[in-house]
Amino acid sequence: DTRLIAYVVTTGDLPPADELRTFLRSTLTDHQIPSIFIELAALPTNANGKLDRNALPAPDTSRPELSGGYQPPRTATEEVLTGIWADLLDLDRVGITDNFFDLGGHSLLATQAITRTRTALNTQLPVAALFDNPTVATLAAAVDATTTDPATPPITPTDRNRPLPLSFAQQRLWFLDQLEPGSSEYNLSAFVVFDGPVDPAVLAAALTALVERHEILRTRLAIGPDGVASQIVDPPAPVPLATADTFGEERPFDLAEGPLLRATLVRSVLMLSMHHTICDEWSINVLRSEVRALYAAFAAGSPNPLPPLPIQYADYAAWQRQWFTGRLRDAQLEYWRAQLADPPVLNLPTDRPRPAVRSSDGGLVHFSIPAPVTADLRALSRRNGTTMFMTLLAVYTVLLHHHTGQDDLIVGTPIANRNHPDTEPLIGLFVNTLALRTRLDDDPTFTELLSRVRATALNAYTNAELPFEQLVHQFVRDRDRSRTPLVQTVFMYITREVAAAEQDSRQGDAPARMDLTLAVSEADDGLNGSLGYSRALFDEATIERMAGHLTTLVERLAATPDVPVSQVPFLTPQEERRLRELNETHVDLSGAAPVHELFAARAQTHPDSIAVICGEKTLTYAELFERAVRLSGHLRGLGVGAESVVGLCLERGNDVVVSMLAVW
Repeated sequence: DTRLIAYVVTTGDLPPADELRTFLRSTLTDHQIPSIFIELAALPTNANGKLDRNALPAPDTSRPELSGGYQPPRTATEEVLTGIWADLLDLDRVGITDNFFDLGGHSLLATQAITRTRTALNTQLPVAALFDNPTVATLAAAVDATTTDPATPPITPTDRNRPLPLSFAQQRLWFLDQLEPGSSEYNLSAFVVFDGPVDPAVLAAALTALVERHEILRTRLAIGPDGVASQIVDPPAPVPLATADTFGEERPFDLAEGPLLRATLVRSVLMLSMHHTICDEWSINVLRSEVRALYAAFAAGSPNPLPPLPIQYADYAAWQRQWFTGRLRDAQLEYWRAQLADPPVLNLPTDRPRPAVRSSDGGLVHFSIPAPVTADLRALSRRNGTTMFMTLLAVYTVLLHHHTGQDDLIVGTPIANRNHPDTEPLIGLFVNTLALRTRLDDDPTFTELLSRVRATALNAYTNAELPFEQLVHQFVRDRDRSRTPLVQTVFMYITREVAAAEQDSRQGDAPARMDLTLAVSEADDGLNGSLGYSRALFDEATIERMAGHLTTLVERLAATPDVPVSQVPFLTPQEERRLRELNETHVDLSGAAPVHELFAARAQTHPDSIAVICGEKTLTYAELFERAVRLSGHLRGLGVGAESVVGLCLERGNDVVVSMLAVW
């Protein structure tokens, strides 16, 4: 249950829930807004005076705050949509005038809602439709107005008597592993923290049940007799659980030999190491949840509580190969051809020359955005109909624009790519990368840029099934091993729930899969961010300055969104102060001698010292001053005096210095 419940103790009448939501939306994200409000005379406490959570009343999923305003579905389309929303939002019922985002929906749930709508109603409605039609009534009208396309074919179990193909994403990572064998760049780690001591035998049994449930966790990637790599699913077997006092260094995986999963228990923390070919970030959340459920059940002597899976990852890979061809592939490819024609290469100024072969040695710089600035950013997002992801992507684009001077930029972003309901409970590599291109050559205001980024993101979501690997194949003709193809920087926005689940997983630095990677996550007191960078290219101090520029831009763009982005200062207050100091040209010279008098004094004290050298010709101070005095007398004879302007037109040499001194 992922709903947020507000238990409110008041001295008077509780304001209507919609008024509370209106107030909260000005400062909170969709994830933080409670779905249910329950009024209490007092909070229940235990004998120690602490809050007794078990005594709090259970939420009423019928949403009594909407009693009297509930409007039931009128058509078959509305009936289907209310059912989908109620299931996703964990509510007993949804009215046709209820707002999806007011009920607790957010971007990820919106994607799931559209995915289920496509499957249930045989329509290819884009994700943008839900942003534009956030109620059941308006979305149903949009569904009914669309042309029905052939339904997405179901994912069915594939024939296991023939080689199981790799998914497109697996194929790319397998190729990279062949290119650089023995690399641990694509190792992933998941940490599961238990409350209290852990029974290793019970945990090992839970892991064995997990691996039996998900074929992908016992899958290897090997080359067959035909020279083509395929998935090899090994039979279920007990999972070795290592115990240690500390977590050791990550070791590379052998994709052909396997296993591609390792488990280590350090006191009450389980670390699962996996190769990226069998897992992604969504999968890690599934994995954590199922490990905890299995361990709790087995520790209590209960059977496996998890329902059987209708399909496995290998079935999805075969389905993807068969389904994503023909008209669908061509239509999406046509969109990306227009979007990514002649793609730019990100040219950040680096501290060192770029090596011939990209290095994965990475560093990480952390920063934070305070709560008041975050609130301003959220308010700006709501005014412009953007998500926090879109708004922060626009800020990051401005940062890259200032640092590179480029008006045409591509930023990559990962998406879950679970566009079929049957893929939601699976572990495996589904994630896809979207290449989002933004142009700033007309120097837009930040408000205009937000609109531009919103449209780009929503259009990309509509064409998100095309694997990134195929984009690379289409648009990158000359492979450069010093850079990642097509996308050299990535931006990720991490919701509160995912950030909390991954809190124990972020330990130390991560491999540099890009030149620069920005990750921003929601926190109780604002936003937390990190800039991952390639140590082969950048010093840590450079990235720290860049993080400072980003936080400055967030604050200033949120406060002045209608100013052209080129005019928004991005230097930190400390840098601006230092710049003013360096450019302070007013100096009191009232007590200083003029330059020609300083030369005369030097000629008196060090007449034979060399003053000017040009090639093989030299002048001592005495010679320089004597020639300058003679020339100055000649100039006076021509009428030159104070404030006269004398132009010099001479070849580079000693005479230039003599002439300047003579004029002074």
